[in-house]
Amino acid sequence: MSEAKHPDAAAAMNEHLDGWCRAMALTFVRATGAEVIAEWTVAPQHLQAYGIVHGGVHCGVIETLASVGAALHGLERGQAVVGLENHTSFIRAVREGERLRARATPVTRGRTTQVWEASITTADDKIVAKGSVRLLCLDQDREIAGRPPTRHPAPR
Repeated sequence: MSEAKHPDAAAAMNEHLDGWCRAMALTFVRATGAEVIAEWTVAPQHLQAYGIVHGGVHCGVIETLASVGAALHGLERGQAVVGLENHTSFIRAVREGERLRARATPVTRGRTTQVWEASITTADDKIVAKGSVRLLCLDQDREIAGRPPTRHPAPR
């Protein structure tokens, strides 16, 4: 199936935000199997002791966007995805009140793995962090860690 057959899922994702994405106050701008974009304003929950964004926030956002894009692409093949690696580099420190934007795109979308790269920038396009995520593609009938196969839920 082509990307055109899968509409942008950003509105649906924003409507059903829960868990980590809600805690981080992420807003999805675009969410397809070819590109995922999210934005947020740096707030107290994002900060470490020195008053700058915690590196784990950058890692989490990059992994979230890559996972969403890979999962949306995987729907075309009846696959779910799980993360295998996340390599994130922190380029610039940012403080509370800054508006950030993250964008993830695929490097490769193979049968068994996908690799996505992402960047986080400030409102004036200064790079804050860059990363890549490798994901394992799971067929509906694949056994995981000795557990019987289950139907993988579609992302909301």
